[in-house]
Amino acid sequence: MKRFVLGLAALAALTTAALVPARAEPAAPLAPIASLDVARYMGTWYEIAKYPNRFQRQCAGHTTAQYAARSDGRVDVVNRCRKADGTSDDATGVARPVGEAGTPKLEVRFAPAWLSFIPWVWGDYWVIDLDPGYTLAAVSEPSREYLWILSRTPTVESGAYQALLRRLEAKGFDITRLQATPQD
Repeated sequence: MKRFVLGLAALAALTTAALVPARAEPAAPLAPIASLDVARYMGTWYEIAKYPNRFQRQCAGHTTAQYAARSDGRVDVVNRCRKADGTSDDATGVARPVGEAGTPKLEVRFAPAWLSFIPWVWGDYWVIDLDPGYTLAAVSEPSREYLWILSRTPTVESGAYQALLRRLEAKGFDITRLQATPQD
């Protein structure tokens, strides 16, 4: 009887182990692009897709980001989207480079300027993929919790988009989480 119980326990343990999915290997640390020509990056970008997030819940589509260089080396940021009722929602902020000139690592703040001394009001903004023509980009942060695909135009050619998705998947992103942004 004791053997039977031990055998049953071993069978239960093996069955449980088989049912528990193997843990995926942790993704390598996220690397941004090698360098960013900030002047070329300025202007309007259309959001093509994103990981859903709490601060864009009200957005129904036509989402853009407008970047303008400042004389102090920072960047003015205006994120705009259309809500379901047809009105526009704007978020105005500022980005600052993290490190040397040409760094693709920035921090962005949408909190009031008087709170800028508080570290947690700044969020990472890393350009992790960018085509040579500065027309298609992917932006994220070290934990890969957020992801945005941006384009200079409201639509992206399918081949270029699929190639970007493959590169993002190779960087450890779950591309099935991406939500397309309507750009009508």
